[in-house]
Amino acid sequence: MIKTDAHLQDRILAFLRQPCQFPNRLQPSHSGATASSPVVNVESPRNVEAQSDTFDSLALDVFAFQYAHNAPYRAYCERFGYRPGSIAHWSEIPATPTSAFKYLPMASFPVANAVAEFHTSGTTRQLAGKHFFKTLDLYHAAILPVFRSHLLPDDARLPFLMLTPSPVDAPHSSLVHMLQVVANEFASSFKYYTEDYHGLVDDLAGFIARQQPVMLLGTAFGFVRLFDFMRSQQIRLVLPDGSRAMETGGYKGRSRVLSKPDLYAMFEPYLGLSSARVVNEYGMTELSTQFYDATLRVGYRTDIKPVPPWSRVMMVDARSGKPSMPGIPGLIRVLDLANLGSCLCIQTEDIGVAHPDGIEILGRATGAEPRGCSLAAA
Repeated sequence: MIKTDAHLQDRILAFLRQPCQFPNRLQPSHSGATASSPVVNVESPRNVEAQSDTFDSLALDVFAFQYAHNAPYRAYCERFGYRPGSIAHWSEIPATPTSAFKYLPMASFPVANAVAEFHTSGTTRQLAGKHFFKTLDLYHAAILPVFRSHLLPDDARLPFLMLTPSPVDAPHSSLVHMLQVVANEFASSFKYYTEDYHGLVDDLAGFIARQQPVMLLGTAFGFVRLFDFMRSQQIRLVLPDGSRAMETGGYKGRSRVLSKPDLYAMFEPYLGLSSARVVNEYGMTELSTQFYDATLRVGYRTDIKPVPPWSRVMMVDARSGKPSMPGIPGLIRVLDLANLGSCLCIQTEDIGVAHPDGIEILGRATGAEPRGCSLAAA
């Protein structure tokens, strides 16, 4: 019997709301040894045996639900001979390519009933992908604990200064919506700046005078533009101890392009933040869950991103679609239980490698379009 979406949502919400712990120390293999598996989070960091649902049982039920109610996804599965009775394990669930969101409504409900829709950027040469939500309950439940664990492991309550438009100015940006959700929940105050770098620098100077730590949140190109402005004005600041920054990657022609090490090297001379106070976020419009560097949790700069219990990440070979050999980079495939209303299993065009405690993002596949969530937040 196919479960209803309300029944599945209640089960997934209960699963998301169980306490979970992310690592405060990374295993030594991150220094060079290869991972034992191309799959991250084969077992949850919490005791799943104590739960009435496991990831596998939920994933199989979600797949059956989406097969029954998501017509484009069902047609895709049927084309390759997949159906609920033929899938025995979550790792066998067919993945939906992110490009499908550009051409079809990948939803398990009538999109006229959507309470929200988030768009990838799109340009004159690219269609915008659209992710429709019947409810935002799962989306918000997935956002909050991962953000708190990786950006606020010390439970600090800080002013949030966001280098993005407001939700009013960018209503279809998943990144902007996510920032609003975390600001409403965790910030002592928050403000959007877009490209008001004069106003941002003035406000930062005020926080410095009061010795009030802050959190800066923005895209990679937003920070590059801020640093270029500060350089042009010969401005150097030293933020109070306890300050931190979150950057989401992405340039897409909006600024000069810097490598991640070069970008992070600019935080100290312009803001007084070491690279160990800067956290990268990996997310996309087609997902409901985000992944963050463990940097603030472990106390040093790392590119390893732990995977939450309601998600699984596989590295797959670009040609065969099969799991990559252990320790070998592959295309990132994500299973996200919070994607109940769309597609559980998403095939990205990003390249990564699995480590025992998480994933490392290496870049985009050759020929892949730039991801759009950061540009949509410009």
